Amino acid sequence: MPIIDQPEFRPTSIDDPTAHQLRLLLTLAEELHFGRAARKLYLTQPALSQQIRSLEERLGVALFHRSSRRVELTAAGSAVLPAARNVVDAADELRNIARRMASGSDRLRLGVCESFTALASTRAIIAAVRQRHPELGPDVRVLDRFSDQLAALRTGEIDAAFAHFPMPEDLHCEPLTVEPRLACIAGDDPLADRSSLRLADLAEHRVISLVSPTFRAGHDFWSVNPRPDGSQVRYAAHPGASFESLLSSVSLGTAVAFVPAVAAELYPRPDLRYLDVEDLTQCTFGIAWHPGNPMQTKSATLQSVVDAFRRNALSRTQTADRPRWAAFR
Repeated sequence: MPIIDQPEFRPTSIDDPTAHQLRLLLTLAEELHFGRAARKLYLTQPALSQQIRSLEERLGVALFHRSSRRVELTAAGSAVLPAARNVVDAADELRNIARRMASGSDRLRLGVCESFTALASTRAIIAAVRQRHPELGPDVRVLDRFSDQLAALRTGEIDAAFAHFPMPEDLHCEPLTVEPRLACIAGDDPLADRSSLRLADLAEHRVISLVSPTFRAGHDFWSVNPRPDGSQVRYAAHPGASFESLLSSVSLGTAVAFVPAVAAELYPRPDLRYLDVEDLTQCTFGIAWHPGNPMQTKSATLQSVVDAFRRNALSRTQTADRPRWAAFR
């Protein structure tokens, strides 16, 4: 594959890179495709290319290899990514602190994916905050994608998020419940008539996930990669943009998805089957927040509510005859 010649860069300006340019760098490094990155950033492709070129000139190094078919990070590009992330995170935190100080708002802002607003644990936490601390609200924001939750947490747009784990290590996580994971397959799949499966039965199926490969721990967990025998999974051509789009892709027979058991109750569809997988581990649902959140009183309040929920939920599971899933122990 021919590589388009890369010019030798020398710094042309003593100006530091802008946080905006570094944000563009991080997005392009995630997508490795100018068109997709530009659409995600609401830019034209030429504008994004010009900004990346300007950043390279400021730094004096080429950050990407560009070919006629693909874009790849150079060694220098890979080396600067951690520092670029730190700068962007610091800029986001600065903006968030200033925004909060300007607004004077102490209301608790919670994020939740639309798919799981019906979960009892989610609704119980929100209700408990409203009852015990009505001055905190809370304000609830519905976020369609896992990546949107992470971005909102890191920029301070929300104080905490309800999500299925794992979450990145820079976030504080409090588990609420555990439940099985199921295999979601097309209704006309040859395996659809089975009562249960093993992972080996799905070895030839491609996998679709909502979690970006840039968050490796989460991506591997929800695609079950590698498999117990050490084999690597094959992925669908396109990742899911939302939970609904993921289910639609599965229904068309293009992939299998591993989903929380509650999805079978929230999204029953005649073109899908949800099957137990005997050697598939459970998943955990909980709440996460950034430990760098400057509003420590809100974090302490949220922690106390979560602790109370877990005590009550554990008490219920100890007395229930057949709980569907258990509180986290």
